[in-house]
Amino acid sequence: MKSMSVIEGDSVTLKPRVAILLRNKILWRFGDQGSLIALIDVSQISLFDGPDGRFKDRLKLNHAGSLTITNTRTSDSGPYEVNIKGGAGDQVRKFNLTVYPRLPVPAITRDSSQCSSSSSSTNCSLLCSVLNVNHVTLSWYKENSLLSSISVPDLRSSISLHLEVENQDKNTYTCVLKNPIRNHTKHLDISQFCQPCPEIYCCGFTEPVTQLVIAALVGVAAVAFVVYDIRSRDAK
Repeated sequence: MKSMSVIEGDSVTLKPRVAILLRNKILWRFGDQGSLIALIDVSQISLFDGPDGRFKDRLKLNHAGSLTITNTRTSDSGPYEVNIKGGAGDQVRKFNLTVYPRLPVPAITRDSSQCSSSSSSTNCSLLCSVLNVNHVTLSWYKENSLLSSISVPDLRSSISLHLEVENQDKNTYTCVLKNPIRNHTKHLDISQFCQPCPEIYCCGFTEPVTQLVIAALVGVAAVAFVVYDIRSRDAK
């Protein structure tokens, strides 16, 4: 069995790699149930939509017996089989195709939960995050050395990986999202992300407290005015 891989949206061609004679009958099947998806019989080419119509308008078959799947989808993953009948006897060739999802680009952000008045001014906490897809690993690298990685088997809304560096660090850091055949890399610019904590993070409690104090003072003033007004009327 020949294993093949492709990224979702690309095209892939499965080839019998045997000499095809005009008298040969060629059948292409897909899936564990062996659904017929393409046929050459007496030089006449026929194409079928396959299970659930998933291959509709996406199959091409030439007279050499090569099957092309265009605009591939993850649902195209699975076993394929070509059966060549005629001549000296039947010949069968099997394929296992894996269609990997397109990789999103990872994003690097400052970890605001680690940015507070008590945090060290020399350190910078960062997160590399990405929407999760199947068969991926998210990793932090320092130069060419792997620092940490995470791979989540179930599909969650997103995955994140933490990194802490010094503000003045001059090393090169990259966040890499990869699957078995492709990767996306995001480079870290420490000077961009590791600025002093914004006031909203360092002293975020100040504004709510100030608002409460002002509200309390306004309330006291209002009560005092009402009391004063009542006493003034009584005095008359």
